[in-house]
Amino acid sequence: MARPFTPKIVTANALLEGDVIYLSENGTWERSLSAAALFDTQEAAEERLAFAAKDGMAVGAYLVDAVAGETGPEPTHFREEFRRTGPSNHNHGKQAEL
Repeated sequence: MARPFTPKIVTANALLEGDVIYLSENGTWERSLSAAALFDTQEAAEERLAFAAKDGMAVGAYLVDAVAGETGPEPTHFREEFRRTGPSNHNHGKQAEL
């Protein structure tokens, strides 16, 4: 039996800075997860992933399971929550903003 589809977001790393980035509804890369587009079908998610893979500003694009939250998409796996908050060795960058 096939597993039910879970909505997806597209994430990658910015080529020059290495920051975690998310594909928005209008096809731009954003550094805030709340700006990420949430895709409700496998076809739409794979289409946007293919678009992201051709973009020269991002590396390592992949799909992430997510659910709609109050302020935008929320990842369903702890790995993506960890990526969103940045390095864990010091309280700087994104961590200082939380």
